[in-house]
Amino acid sequence: MLQDIRLRESHICHMSYCLNPNCPKPVNIHNEKFCQTCGSKLLLKERYHAIKPIGQGGFGRTFLAVDEDKPSKPRCVIKQFYPQAQGTSTVQKAVELFTQEAMRLDELGKHPQIPELLAYFTQDDRQYLVQEFIDGPNLAQELEQKGAFSETQIRQLLNDLLPVLQFCHARQVIHRDIKPENIIRRTTTKSSNGNLVLVDFGAAKEATYTALNRTGTSIGSPEYVAPEQIRGKAIFASDIYSLGVTCVHLLTQHSPFDLYDINNDAWIWRQYLTSPVSRHLSGILDKMLESIPVRRYHTVDEVLKDLNQKQQSAATPATSVKPVTRSKPISTPVSTNQATTEIDIELEEMKTLFLQGGNSKSHKSHNNFQSQPQTPQPSFSKSEIDEELEELKAKYKKGEL
Repeated sequence: MLQDIRLRESHICHMSYCLNPNCPKPVNIHNEKFCQTCGSKLLLKERYHAIKPIGQGGFGRTFLAVDEDKPSKPRCVIKQFYPQAQGTSTVQKAVELFTQEAMRLDELGKHPQIPELLAYFTQDDRQYLVQEFIDGPNLAQELEQKGAFSETQIRQLLNDLLPVLQFCHARQVIHRDIKPENIIRRTTTKSSNGNLVLVDFGAAKEATYTALNRTGTSIGSPEYVAPEQIRGKAIFASDIYSLGVTCVHLLTQHSPFDLYDINNDAWIWRQYLTSPVSRHLSGILDKMLESIPVRRYHTVDEVLKDLNQKQQSAATPATSVKPVTRSKPISTPVSTNQATTEIDIELEEMKTLFLQGGNSKSHKSHNNFQSQPQTPQPSFSKSEIDEELEELKAKYKKGEL
């Protein structure tokens, strides 16, 4: 089977795909330099040749490609700017976004969890961007194949991806299009940072003071976009919101539109959970999903801090029983006789409480009992109580209590 896969890959690598959008038969069986149908040049910059199309959007097409200039012939991704929308302003905006993506990748692509920009150029009056190929499924594909994520997986996702956002925000870049499709799980990790890679910086924007205070074009996927970003005023917290929406979608396997109650202006994602989520993580996600930015996490640092604190507290088993308050701090050194006397006094007080039915209000050291609702007490004989208290005293001395 492995041999079959290698043969298929070898066959694909010996194919070339013509990048001329008007070519009637773009597939070239042999690794030619010119298209056998339209005569267009197949190699970009004399080194990159497209193998097959892997995506198409309103502003361009994406192809899996091979870098013929390197001995290992590594795979890469070619993005061809090819706007299908009409209108001068729309095309102008598309040009701006394409150029923006190249600039952002050039700035950020040195991070191991962001694709590296390999080239950016114009050929045959068309703009091209070549970037590192990330091998692996995106989280939307993973969700479809494996089902809803667990709390552990979501915590891992946040710990893997928040530092990437931190890196972007520190360089004044807002991604603006965080969603499961734009997060790829790399099958071969090239660093110890994490195996999740944030892709598609086509919508990314530099967060300058002027840009943040000017209403611009709303960009991003509607299901995942923060309210302020819809109004064209994306901020760093907008990325945090989109990541929160991504998390609840992965936890529930439902569209974010279904997880929000418009009539009551509230998230109802808990109703769609297939497995329970701790109060700690729920609280973090709720704060990431706040529609009003001032109530939301302002920075990635804040989310990470809460996430790590919550994980520590979550590791401690919850209990409703309060620890016994001792009359002296444990660290205070006391003599054996003094300790025995204090134990005897406390046990005598407990004995009195039992004999009086637990209703004595004269003992200040047991005021915490008064806040509890009174229930009928079982009757004990004095000798039974004495035996019980003696056992408690013996255990206390041995350090078992």
